Amino acid sequence: MNPVAQLMTPLALLFPAAIAVDQQAPLERAPIPVSEPAEQVSIEQRVTIRINPRPAPMPNVANFVAAGADSDSEPRMVERKAGKCLPLGSIAGVQPLDAGRLLLILRDNRLFTAKLSKGCEAREFYSGFIVKRNVDGQVCVNRDELLSRSGSNCQVSGFRQLIDASD
Repeated sequence: MNPVAQLMTPLALLFPAAIAVDQQAPLERAPIPVSEPAEQVSIEQRVTIRINPRPAPMPNVANFVAAGADSDSEPRMVERKAGKCLPLGSIAGVQPLDAGRLLLILRDNRLFTAKLSKGCEAREFYSGFIVKRNVDGQVCVNRDELLSRSGSNCQVSGFRQLIDASD
């Protein structure tokens, strides 16, 4: 049945009764009680983004970052300063790097490290993390909390970009 017809059917049944009442005597309108509280409906919207673990584009990146390569044939990665925020939509994956740092793999294959606040272990983020999406769409230092699937949450205290030392 048409939804409009479903809505109109009860009104059509009441219409003849309303005409009969008007012909007999006018109705007095009862005052609306003011003492009753008005009901309110609040709608909340929460958007969370899940970043899954992903292998790094280079094998053993952690070894290259921590101590550098032993031989000249292997690439060596160095860290350089990065900004205070990263676009959340550009993060493609994550890996624990060492005790207090996460390796963030971006969609354009750039690599960043995220230093976690004191008392946070990177190994708790082995299965990725969840972060609340902000209005600006970025993850920022000392603002956003990363929630691991094991239940711990940590703030990022700094970002560094990993680049090839030969560049």
